[in-house]
Amino acid sequence: MDAEARDELLLRLRSIEGHIRAIERMLDDGHACVDVVRQTLAAKRALEGASRLLVAGHLQACVRMDPGSERVVQDLLDVLQLSVRL
Repeated sequence: MDAEARDELLLRLRSIEGHIRAIERMLDDGHACVDVVRQTLAAKRALEGASRLLVAGHLQACVRMDPGSERVVQDLLDVLQLSVRL
């Protein structure tokens, strides 16, 4: 993984950490369940984004692809709903 992708991933992970802390505070403060659920969904989306970055970084740095195989890998990622653009 290159330095730029690593930095972006670390920023996302810190954001996720903030989401989790917010969920804890919301529970402690007695917020409405629907508001807590919204926050958990935001954390889930953030984790999915981090996963997409990790998969893209892995494919770019660790997987050797033959010419033309990028489309096959992209199709697989689309099926897995990772939607990473190589």
